[in-house]
Amino acid sequence: MIEVLLLAQVAATLVMVGVIWFVQIVHYPLMDRVPAAEFAAFEHAHQNRTSIVVGPTMLVEAFTAAVLLAVPVPGTDVTIAVAGISLLAVIWLSTMLIQVPLHSRLEKGFDARTHRRLVISNWIRTIAWTARGVLVLVMLNWSSTS
Repeated sequence: MIEVLLLAQVAATLVMVGVIWFVQIVHYPLMDRVPAAEFAAFEHAHQNRTSIVVGPTMLVEAFTAAVLLAVPVPGTDVTIAVAGISLLAVIWLSTMLIQVPLHSRLEKGFDARTHRRLVISNWIRTIAWTARGVLVLVMLNWSSTS
């Protein structure tokens, strides 16, 4: 069962690593190309559609991280699980306290300053998820060698 949870965590985390890099390099920077008259509708649709993709994935990632912290993977160091869940806390806090409020502002219409803050602040999540990706791969490697 632990192996299944670990594989689910690896899958969810690596999906989010891919999503966040796409968002950081492609999607968010191109938001300023949406015509002003259409931006509020675009932003609303962006939030709804993105939630469908990332919501379940983030929940699987969080659930498996919590379980694997409580029941460590044999052959792994618990500090990796602690570091991983700490990075998740950074990601979730950044999402709730920074990115969601910025998206809410953008839903009222495009604002260049808010858009710039969104792109720059999203590096927090990009770096944290990338680090989590490395950690879950280390966990997977350590578990397979023990």
